[in-house]
Amino acid sequence: MNSPLYLVTGASGYVGGRLVRTLLENDYRVRVLVRDKYKVIGQPWASQVEICEGNADNPKDLVQALAGVHTAYYLLHSINLGKTFDDIEATMARSFAQASEAAGVAQIVYLGGIANDKNISKHLASRASTGKELASTSVPVLELRAGIIIGSGSASFEMLRHLTHRLPIMTTPKWVSNRTHPIAIRDVLYYLKNAAALQTPVGKIYDIGGPEILSYADMMQKFAKLSGLPRRWIIKVPVLTPGLSSLWIGLVTPVPTALARPLVGSLISEVVADPAKSINGLIPPPKEGLLSVETAITLALSKISDHGVETRWSDASIPTAPWQKAQGDPEWAGETILRDRREVVTDKSAEAIWKQIEGIGGEHGWFGADFLWFLRGLLDRFVGGVGLRRGRRDQDLLRIGESLDFWRVEELERGHRLKLYAEMVLPGKAWLEFSVEEKDGKTLVTQEATFSPRGLGGQLYWYTVAPFHVFVFPTMLRNLVKRA
Repeated sequence: MNSPLYLVTGASGYVGGRLVRTLLENDYRVRVLVRDKYKVIGQPWASQVEICEGNADNPKDLVQALAGVHTAYYLLHSINLGKTFDDIEATMARSFAQASEAAGVAQIVYLGGIANDKNISKHLASRASTGKELASTSVPVLELRAGIIIGSGSASFEMLRHLTHRLPIMTTPKWVSNRTHPIAIRDVLYYLKNAAALQTPVGKIYDIGGPEILSYADMMQKFAKLSGLPRRWIIKVPVLTPGLSSLWIGLVTPVPTALARPLVGSLISEVVADPAKSINGLIPPPKEGLLSVETAITLALSKISDHGVETRWSDASIPTAPWQKAQGDPEWAGETILRDRREVVTDKSAEAIWKQIEGIGGEHGWFGADFLWFLRGLLDRFVGGVGLRRGRRDQDLLRIGESLDFWRVEELERGHRLKLYAEMVLPGKAWLEFSVEEKDGKTLVTQEATFSPRGLGGQLYWYTVAPFHVFVFPTMLRNLVKRA
């Protein structure tokens, strides 16, 4: 008899990607539902799971994904989809619950947000509403509500880290003094993993939090201390609204304004676990105890230092602008495909060249003209894009589907070819591709920028930036070979 099958939605995201690995380590059978299989194909666990490609809002895709599933993990968010994200989340959760009931799913496990304060943000209210919609059928829903999750690569942690590192003196909203109840990603995964081992389905809401309750300002001071930084000067002012704060965070940290807004909005509430909703009676805490804030921060910093970040907030899909289409779509009929192709033959080894190619971006930069790349990233932030500062998960190694500054790794043949898809705001679709080939005892290096314009605006954009290409792209290729 086959062991139970577990479905993980949101497997290309921060928590989902780590949960899959955790379940596999415990010998569970796992299926993942992703919109684009290439977003997870580069994960170390990809060959060990069933990959179901589809959308959670498509009934046909849900039938396929939920067939034969015992427990379904619901880890989907839509906070980047504009002002109506709460309606979108509610509709999607309702459809998922109905499809789960029809498929005979025994248990749904949902990771939401602590929502005990009467002064609740729209983001947290939507998380609670999602839980209600999931529980609207006969399928029991185990809802785990968490506050700030501390771990390398999480959006909350990246926001905390960059604010503390870059601003020795900061003016902050008065609500940075509100109490929060952070929890380490390791402990979140502990509870999610143990939910899979429950003997009977459970339909109840539980709050999960670490051993400490403190303010966001206190967390910043702890972070500064553990990072070897002087104590931060935090000046609280009443005029900084969540909207203004998120704009500032979008400029100072890698977290885009669109994502920072709901995260900051959540801080207006006191996000503290309710003892009456303790999960200890159902799933006892780890024998070694829950991680303290300082330990969680130290572990996260060590992962970053050792280039051991497993997943990042930016791994999840970023919705494109209305005039853009998914990178997998065919080229628009009748459109001119614009290219900037450059080649060089060198005596440098293919291995040395490839090392530079795979290390592009992030801390290593873009082989010259970095100032122009910075300006392009800044412009992208101003028009609502992801910007250049997302960086990369690992400074030396890439995998398919992960983010790289304002690009996404679309194709990767290690040692031979790298293709990046642009997630910046553009009137069209853009790619940047590198390839390496050994030829007649030498190494042929090819660099090609491709742009598929959307209408006249797209073509005007290409020819407007073409003068910069004349400087940027030859410089990139020349310095790439030089560094090798």
